[in-house]
Amino acid sequence: MNPETSRRLLFDMLRIRSVEETIAARYGEQKMRCPTHLSVGQEAVAAAAGAVLRPTDLAVSGHRAHAHYLAKGGSLKAMIAEIYGKVTGCARGKGGSMHLIDESVGFMGSTAIVGGTVPVGVGLSYPMKLNSTDQISCVFLGDAVPETGVFFESVNFAVVKQLPVLFLCENNGYSVYSPLRVRQPPGRKLHELVAGFGLETHHGDGNDARAVVAALSEGVAAIRAGEGPRFYEFETYRWREHCGPNYDNDIGYRSAAEYEAWKLRDPVPALQRALITEAIVTEADVADMQAEIDAEIEEAFAFAESSPFPPPEDAFTDVYASTAG
Repeated sequence: MNPETSRRLLFDMLRIRSVEETIAARYGEQKMRCPTHLSVGQEAVAAAAGAVLRPTDLAVSGHRAHAHYLAKGGSLKAMIAEIYGKVTGCARGKGGSMHLIDESVGFMGSTAIVGGTVPVGVGLSYPMKLNSTDQISCVFLGDAVPETGVFFESVNFAVVKQLPVLFLCENNGYSVYSPLRVRQPPGRKLHELVAGFGLETHHGDGNDARAVVAALSEGVAAIRAGEGPRFYEFETYRWREHCGPNYDNDIGYRSAAEYEAWKLRDPVPALQRALITEAIVTEADVADMQAEIDAEIEEAFAFAESSPFPPPEDAFTDVYASTAG
């Protein structure tokens, strides 16, 4: 990986972590108008995808979409305004945290329905194949999505039509509060299950950002070469509760010891230490990155706070309807 890509990868991971932690810190102010599913601990996969995908590639995601939206280039101001329920939000204040969209950078939407955007992502890839556009459709998903019928149907269609789809699974070990071991037979691996549909699959460490970039780079090149869809499963871990800004290591479904073990594998400082050791960045560079990120976050929250709510007469209008006239 070249130094420029390495620096971008670190910047994006620091940015995602800082945005999510700021949301968590400010959520108690009671100004955010929706539930939030934070990506703290899972930054590496999203940032790696952002480094590999082109601006012209398209992406969709599920309920834990902040990191994916930001890594693809989505507007931070519009995201925070959306969480605040403001008209300047990316869905005009009507969608909230789980319904993010920025078509200008190819982030085509996220949804609260598990697996809901999988067929959308596959559908987006069909004209890419028909028109030979050299684009890729990236479908971000969690480990519960391969257990849905719509996933089976979508993957099968993508394989039959040899569509340019990157199925990118962040396996954080849990579907809400249920670990994989109570949802699948002993020994079953998600990537092995998906491989049964006839596509290439890969399994890796989702906390090793540069390894994720290397793996995705190879897969994306194969997809662009017309070799059909690929499924990538990366194991990672969410630090905070399934939904909300707090920690939930005390309610019985996972232990504090498990959390602490994963925290030792924190992907952000791991990459930072590696790049400093390799003289790709310095401590001063990292401080400058953090200062730039902090200023952007402060500006985004100020923008959200100062923006108006949607007018009452727009309560039941389409989020895409024109405000002109």
